[in-house]
Amino acid sequence: MYKRKVLLVTAFGLFSLFFGAGNLLIPPLLGYNAGEQWFWVTLGFMITAVIIPIIGIMAHAKLQGTMYDFGKKVSPWFSSIYCVIVYIISIAIPSPRTASATHEIAIHPAFGTDPLWTSLIYFALVLVFVLNRSKILNVIGKFLTPLIVIMLLMVIGIGLYNSSLANPATFQSPIVSGILEGYQTFDAIGAVVVGAFIIVSLKFKTIDVEAYEAKKSLIRKAGLIAGLGLFVIYAGLISVGAYYGTEISVDSTLSNDMQRANLLRGISISALGTFGNTVLSVLISLACFTTAVGIVAGTADYFRGLFHSSNNAYIITAILACLAGVGVGQLDFHSIIVIAYPILLFIYPITIVLIILNVLPEKLATPLVFRAVVITTFIFSIPDVIGFISPSDSLKNLTNYIPLANHSLGWILPALVAFVLANVFFKTSTERSDS
Repeated sequence: MYKRKVLLVTAFGLFSLFFGAGNLLIPPLLGYNAGEQWFWVTLGFMITAVIIPIIGIMAHAKLQGTMYDFGKKVSPWFSSIYCVIVYIISIAIPSPRTASATHEIAIHPAFGTDPLWTSLIYFALVLVFVLNRSKILNVIGKFLTPLIVIMLLMVIGIGLYNSSLANPATFQSPIVSGILEGYQTFDAIGAVVVGAFIIVSLKFKTIDVEAYEAKKSLIRKAGLIAGLGLFVIYAGLISVGAYYGTEISVDSTLSNDMQRANLLRGISISALGTFGNTVLSVLISLACFTTAVGIVAGTADYFRGLFHSSNNAYIITAILACLAGVGVGQLDFHSIIVIAYPILLFIYPITIVLIILNVLPEKLATPLVFRAVVITTFIFSIPDVIGFISPSDSLKNLTNYIPLANHSLGWILPALVAFVLANVFFKTSTERSDS
């Protein structure tokens, strides 16, 4: 059985691997725009940024394999393609986004350096951590995460203590707005990537967590602790944005990413004085760095397994992922968000249904059910993606007939119907074969 110290290190590591650039920047502006309805926005945000990701960790605790195991019931080909797509997305968008956010918020304001130098140094350090694979979880869990949490609690605590009345709400559907903003944290995708990373990391531990049940218990408890931490921090950042954000001037003509950065910087400086700028710089750098390390290491782990536990495959993948991070990291944070959103509308729903199906009992999640639900989700996600890229009146007329499609959630009810019908069909066919 594992010790409490191992549980805390694993939980802290999980929290830090989840908590990256979007997790820090999105909640305050979300709260600012939600105003007096910040509580309802928080509920929506928690669904896609906390509940679904932690369910994903629970699924990993059950499967104790790789990301490939998440989709293999659909088909081996589907699972392989899904894994490659998710890992490419991870190293092409959220990983470079961490470097871009670090440069724009922490490095450039202080030193005025070129983003290329920031990306080169940033991903060189990421590569050093990733190549020392066996030590990553301990370093992040023991040292970096406590520092991140302390800084966050300082900003939230002092901000709320000095808070005033919230702004009027600007969202028509606060819960839906919170759900969609939660997409941009990448946390559901992060769950399938980070969970696999944690499984591999436990193999490097010197303690005995080899037994299936012991490892399952450890991962589940660590996931719940990390989820509780994310809940507290997200709710705190959203409420600080709603209340203390009224003290900060936010230029609505700026892009969302600049509004997010300026609001968080303003809150930090107002709460902590000139020291707040330093705190924010260190905070964003650490939060982004730990996430980038987890993404690159998780991707390298997968391709090492794909090539029969080849260390050369691990090293080559890590180097290529870091080079991709340097290249894409030259884009500003807003450009990366614009590229990311339509991709998220496509891959996020599939990831969510795979996570949920993998935690259900086997009798409710047969291969037939997996295939029916995933195919249905894929089909009904297409209008969301097309509507974002190239909206048209004919497409709008079509989506009017699909419940929740106007909120980019048109896949939910069809997926639920497919789940029920597939289970009914499977039960009926089983009873006939038995008789």
